[in-house]
Amino acid sequence: MTKLSRKTREQYMSLALDELREEKMVEFRETFLELHPSDQSDIFMTLQEEERQRVYSYVSPREMADIFGLLKFHHQKDVFQELNDKYASEMFNNMFTDDIVTFLTKLNNELPNSIIDNMEPDKAEKIKSLLSYLPETAGSVMTKELVSIASTDNVTDVLNTLRIIASDAEIIYYLYVVDEQGKLIGVVSLRNLLVANPDEMIVDIMNTRVVSVPDHMDQEDVGKLIKKYDFLAVPVVTTENHLLGIITVDDIMDILEAETTEDFGELSATKGATDINLTSFAAAKKRSPWIISLMFFGLITGGVIGRFEETLESVVLLAVFIPMIMDSAGNVGTQSLAISVRGLALGTIEKNSAFKMVKRELKTGFLIGLICMVVITGLVYIFYSNLALGLIVGFSILLTLGISAVIGAIVPLIINKLKFDPAIASGPFITTLNDIIGLLIYFSIATTLIEFL
Repeated sequence: MTKLSRKTREQYMSLALDELREEKMVEFRETFLELHPSDQSDIFMTLQEEERQRVYSYVSPREMADIFGLLKFHHQKDVFQELNDKYASEMFNNMFTDDIVTFLTKLNNELPNSIIDNMEPDKAEKIKSLLSYLPETAGSVMTKELVSIASTDNVTDVLNTLRIIASDAEIIYYLYVVDEQGKLIGVVSLRNLLVANPDEMIVDIMNTRVVSVPDHMDQEDVGKLIKKYDFLAVPVVTTENHLLGIITVDDIMDILEAETTEDFGELSATKGATDINLTSFAAAKKRSPWIISLMFFGLITGGVIGRFEETLESVVLLAVFIPMIMDSAGNVGTQSLAISVRGLALGTIEKNSAFKMVKRELKTGFLIGLICMVVITGLVYIFYSNLALGLIVGFSILLTLGISAVIGAIVPLIINKLKFDPAIASGPFITTLNDIIGLLIYFSIATTLIEFL
């Protein structure tokens, strides 16, 4: 099996496709199975259903298991619907439980009994157990394919056992030590095991300071912990410290990617609609609620302008600067929002640093506002020869940007305090809110000082 360069990969892809279409099973298997599973999945995703059916007859369920685990969900769903129950059962038997559960969770936990009945009882039981956990918790994303050993074993016994079971474990770099009740009491790295004396007991070389996570911990928090300690995997335990499974770094990478995509969707008010494979109707259905909500906020913005209609009629020139004030408020607020949400996501903003961050954003907002005030006041005076108008617009920009920066920073903190995802403080929402505040400041100052215009 080879990881190919782009040029060689394209050559293999073309050759494999030709052999598949010409129904040369032996040649196709030789070419196709020479590829790395990630390259196999890339080729597989280009095939039509008729060609995929031919692949199913050419490759075994065990070989298909490696490909299936690397496919995007919508491709997995197509494959799942195309396979017969016996083939699907055997394929699942050769996959790690966490990969199966991830797929089934997206499929709304629907697994026909005809497939479960044909699976290995132990594998089926593990899948049912993992599906019982709440979504996005450590228990729901862990795998049960791990290596656990007893403290009473010696190094030679463990190495012999490892040779037998290693192929069935998702990761063998960490060996978890459990007592007679199955409670986690230590961990041994493969490196320490290999350099230890063959007759040494595990209890003498194990590390008892084990970092573990409870099965109910949020998956995003697990990701932060793995990143903090630079682990390849972390054990999942019950409240009584019984070892349940492990979460590996590759799964965490997928989880963090999904969380980042979700946060981006929240920030841009496109949650659930970032998948390019969604139909236009489905995307519109997911995005419409936010747009409609923001339309109502837009009506409030219009109401603010209507409230100061007399001021506008008196000095029509004031209307020229409305778009600039609204845009500036939205831009600064969105910048502060991004900083706040990012800090909360990474865990760099804690209770003792939240006030410091808000204070910094307040100062930053007013400093930016001061610079913009000087610039816009000068430009208004140059182009309109009206210093009073320039000062009104400039002072409005100063206050608007300072307040907008604070709102952008503090709203995610409040939402987080209420135990909600801070990313729901979307950019469009903050922008619209700051538009309203900016206009209120602008017209209030203009109305107060209108006699000088």
